[in-house]
Amino acid sequence: MAEEKKPIEEKKPTEETKTKQGQEEKTFTISQVAELMNVAPSTLRYYDKEGLLPNIKRVNGIRIFEVKDFRWLKVLTCLKNTGMPIRRIKEYAKLAQEGDKTINERYQLIKDQRQLVLDQIDQLNYYMKELDYKEWYYETALKLGSERPLLEKRNPSIDDIEEVPEKLDVKELMKERNQDNG
Repeated sequence: MAEEKKPIEEKKPTEETKTKQGQEEKTFTISQVAELMNVAPSTLRYYDKEGLLPNIKRVNGIRIFEVKDFRWLKVLTCLKNTGMPIRRIKEYAKLAQEGDKTINERYQLIKDQRQLVLDQIDQLNYYMKELDYKEWYYETALKLGSERPLLEKRNPSIDDIEEVPEKLDVKELMKERNQDNG
């Protein structure tokens, strides 16, 4: 199911909630929730279809969300956006419905997902080093008017790169380049 990717920035419900006994709590439509959570309405429908929104009320077949539902939606969005497979999210949701007796299992699921995210961060940092190097490389090549002097000086592989090289003396490289061309 194709869903549009949006930045992960959630808005807070703006209207005050009435919580005193005998007063109605503020409710939200699926479109309002989608806008506030910065997700597509189809995402919320999918969550509901998959049984991930067990506490959502319906009035005349229309999903009605309450302020208390936002915390759960935030958790679902987090798990989804960190790459947790839907079957694991379902497992987490089922365990959450069972209450305190599943705290250990939920803790382990979250701990495992957290480690996956840390591994992704490490991997992205590794690739960022290559991108930093390439940015430096092309900036320097543009200043020199050619990448040839850089290729002659050094051409490390990604495994050799720890950080962007110390600034090369571009003037010196330009002199060398001019001598080679002269």
